[in-house]
Amino acid sequence: MLSLLAQNIVGVTDTAFLGRVGEVELGASAIGGVFYMILFMVGFGFTTGVQILVARRYGQKNYAAIGRIFDNSFYFIGLTSLLITAAVFFFGSSFLRLVLKSEDVFQASSIFLKYRVLGLFFISCTLLFRSFYTGISFTKYLSISAAIMAVINILLDYVLIFGHFGFPKMGIMGAGIASSVAEVFSLLFFIWITRENQLLKRYQLFKLVKPDFLIVKKTLSISIFVMLQFILSIGSWFLFFMMVEKMGERSLAVSNIIRSIYIFLMIPGWALGSVTSTLVSSTLGEGKPENVMPIILKIVKFSFLSVVTLVAAVLFFPRVFISVYTNNPVLVEATIPSYFIIMGALSIFSVMGIFFSGVLGTANTKTSLVIEAFTLSAYLGYTWLTAVHLKLKIEWVWMAEYVYFMLIGLMSLWYLKQGNWKEKKI
Repeated sequence: MLSLLAQNIVGVTDTAFLGRVGEVELGASAIGGVFYMILFMVGFGFTTGVQILVARRYGQKNYAAIGRIFDNSFYFIGLTSLLITAAVFFFGSSFLRLVLKSEDVFQASSIFLKYRVLGLFFISCTLLFRSFYTGISFTKYLSISAAIMAVINILLDYVLIFGHFGFPKMGIMGAGIASSVAEVFSLLFFIWITRENQLLKRYQLFKLVKPDFLIVKKTLSISIFVMLQFILSIGSWFLFFMMVEKMGERSLAVSNIIRSIYIFLMIPGWALGSVTSTLVSSTLGEGKPENVMPIILKIVKFSFLSVVTLVAAVLFFPRVFISVYTNNPVLVEATIPSYFIIMGALSIFSVMGIFFSGVLGTANTKTSLVIEAFTLSAYLGYTWLTAVHLKLKIEWVWMAEYVYFMLIGLMSLWYLKQGNWKEKKI
């Protein structure tokens, strides 16, 4: 939770500072930011598969295999992220031109994305370290790395967006540069601390072994469906924002504020979801499938309590939290109805998200992809109906989150109760 808290401060800071620059920049950072998240999910999906494999080998006490998984995963994720970075840097603007209606939003989004994508290689490698540490249940370095990223991003945002200490005023370009540089320092910390810690020597990381395509194939056999699933998920969110952009710059600005608050308040549920996947995989590695459902149900209770407590603490102070992102009183008032909508969605997410993470932990990632694809079809259908066809207010569009989490949670629970996953070997 601490590591995700620090890491999400990056997004909060970008949104809060750009809210002081203008509504166009605020909305454009949502478009560029969500597009970048799609690219990010390639690495996140792959390293989720790595995490599941590492946790399974850890449960089997096969420590040497973990190092081979890590090194071969580094070869794959490093090369893939560099190729994606080059493609987006040179051709990303051409894609945005096709899907954006506002010329001002297009120009600002293109600038942000061009400099934001430069951090993709570094954050992808950082995700690999996160999957390793989460897989072996040794997570204290995650929060330190994320804190380094957050502090550097805040300082550079202040300096580069507004032009302090002799630097030119870069606006949205400065936000993209600041986040990319912060990701570089986060990765450098992981490399340094991992090499220095003697307790980690048994995992034999950084041996730079000869590429073993069988290991990469094994990892991809799990990861490919997670990658597709996460790309579909964030890609659908990108389409969500494309539909909102057609509603006008005000609705887009409202949605970026809501997106930032929403993601920030999801941190306890996300962290516990990652824990769920690790514990389920590790428990199966120990040969104790009968313990999986009790573990999941215990985490569900804790997740619900954590998120509902957090929601109760912030529910009655919408203006306070929205004002972090903008000093425009009209925009603050326009955002309040959607603020209350996501508070209810968070409570549903705290339960349903854990069930879905349990499915991921079983390594039946093809099943999780099918569940995600069906759910996203309903999610986008509802968004199109409310935003494009009926042209309802933005708060009605954000009700799509209820559709998403109810469907994905109920389908995941049904699958877990079937018990067909107990004999899967990886």
